[in-house]
Amino acid sequence: MHAIAITLNTRQLPRRALGSSVKGQCHTIRVSPVRLVARFVLAGRRWHQWIPIFHWLKGYSRSDFSSDFSAGVVVGMVTVPQAVAYAYLAGLPPQAGLYACLLPMLIYACLGSTRHLVVGPVAVAALLVAAAIAEHAPDYGNAHLMISSALCLQVGMILLALYLLRMGGLVNLLSHPVITGFVNAAALLIIVSQLPGITGISIDQTSSPLSQISALLQRVDELNITTLAMGAAALVFLLYSKTLLQRLLNLLGMRGDDHPLAKTGPLWIALLGMLVVSTLGLSDTTETVGPVPAGLPELKWPSMDLALWLALLPSAAVIAVITYIESYSIGASLAARERERVRPDQELIALSVANIGAAVSSAYPVAGSFSRSGVNYAAGARSPVSSIVCAVIIIGTLLFFTDALANLPKAALAAIVMFSVLNLIDLDSWRNNWNTYRQDCWTEWGTALAVLAFGVEIGLLSGVLLSIAFFLRGASKPVITQIGRLGDSQHFRSAKRHPVTLHHHVLVLRVDENLFFANATQIEARVVGRALRRKGTRDVVLACGSVNRIDSTGLQMLLRMSRTLADAGIDFHLSEIKGPLMQALGPANLAANISGEIFFSNSEALNVLTNESSAEETAS
Repeated sequence: MHAIAITLNTRQLPRRALGSSVKGQCHTIRVSPVRLVARFVLAGRRWHQWIPIFHWLKGYSRSDFSSDFSAGVVVGMVTVPQAVAYAYLAGLPPQAGLYACLLPMLIYACLGSTRHLVVGPVAVAALLVAAAIAEHAPDYGNAHLMISSALCLQVGMILLALYLLRMGGLVNLLSHPVITGFVNAAALLIIVSQLPGITGISIDQTSSPLSQISALLQRVDELNITTLAMGAAALVFLLYSKTLLQRLLNLLGMRGDDHPLAKTGPLWIALLGMLVVSTLGLSDTTETVGPVPAGLPELKWPSMDLALWLALLPSAAVIAVITYIESYSIGASLAARERERVRPDQELIALSVANIGAAVSSAYPVAGSFSRSGVNYAAGARSPVSSIVCAVIIIGTLLFFTDALANLPKAALAAIVMFSVLNLIDLDSWRNNWNTYRQDCWTEWGTALAVLAFGVEIGLLSGVLLSIAFFLRGASKPVITQIGRLGDSQHFRSAKRHPVTLHHHVLVLRVDENLFFANATQIEARVVGRALRRKGTRDVVLACGSVNRIDSTGLQMLLRMSRTLADAGIDFHLSEIKGPLMQALGPANLAANISGEIFFSNSEALNVLTNESSAEETAS
């Protein structure tokens, strides 16, 4: 490539910019375009903020690669059987699960802000995809891959929109009880959906869980003993695989309390299943995966059918939110162990591009995997290079080992899925919330029952509405406490809990909630009622140290309460209003419109009002 000639007039440049070696007035500099662009890219942009892998690779050593390589191999051993199993859970062919581990894993390794998170197919996302496919596939000739790819592209675009609009905070509407209830219900749905694979009985999996269980019991005479024995044996092995493999590793000299290879139970189940089927010739008596196309996926843009996109939009929105919350939570928990920080905006970008990559490679929505990320961390991964190694193993599987996957029994896949989701069930949260935050427990139960009864989308929306309803109910009944001075200090505490000094003519009340439309009437009734019932009260002080916001309804309530108390001969005062809130209330001229004063602190209010009361009593 030819160099670019740039002529400089040195008369127009500062002398210190020229240097002592410049003797002429005009000079021609030849610059290569490639070097010019490279200089601009590397010097003008801090690319490690946009592509964090550049940051990880600073000072990368051979020992780091050794750790990443071993971790990537272990994660790859776990990923292959899980990817195939989750593909069947989503109602897709097995290669779709393997495709979901290629571009998404490579993209997130470059763009993710946490070094240990492994992105790929997960059980909850697969369940949501299965529900969307079951609803819309009949209208599009059962084109499952087309639907999943379009859904995946929508998820990526929604995540990107959340980043561009700075709306990542919207996911905070999904409280922890809502997420816990949803995940518990989803885990139960997944377990029930795998019962046909364990028993060999074909049933309609679009019905409710109770209907599916009832159908299984009615068709128990169709039970496949070979499939049941294989699935039950696989599930029992998986339940005790960690202990058994750990003992075996100890015998081999690989000691440790939590060795990563002890978590490779799904791989051994897959290998044993394929060995049993091929050796005993059970392909005719038990259902297997069947032929898996070899080679890498063809990169193509998903369908842009408008009717399909509008139909999939609610499912895509739910998957996008769940994907982000699940991935961010896992990444943050792992990063906290290394005293690192996860950047939420960067996670939105990484997950967005990863899902778009899955869409163009005929896959389905991906998210951070709890089990594989835990294995990656336990295996000693140092950087996202471990995910790249894992992706290479998936590529090798697609190129050279797809023939072996043909004999993989579906009963083993069902056992792998059931074992994986058992770790998602969190009963301790229900127990703890019942003993502490009873309304959170009701939110969890309500969300779980709604998901089981009405489906994922409606159930999740019901959980959000229930959580908001409980919040508004709590905010509408604020705690109003009479407080007094604690000894000779400047501290004020509850009169019911502490031995405080109270004054006959001054009533100091503390409100522990924002003043807005939901609680304005309640606060007014309780404050005025307590002031009128207390004989001899001349001054009421409302301590607002816990108030961060007052809306127009709350403001009108304060003015109305001041007039009511003034009619009864009682002055109404405010104290400890925070500076930003006072500034926001400036146009309302609150100080001039109440009967009393606005004090800086409770101590100041009590000093002024008690001295005035003493002076009045002495004069009279």
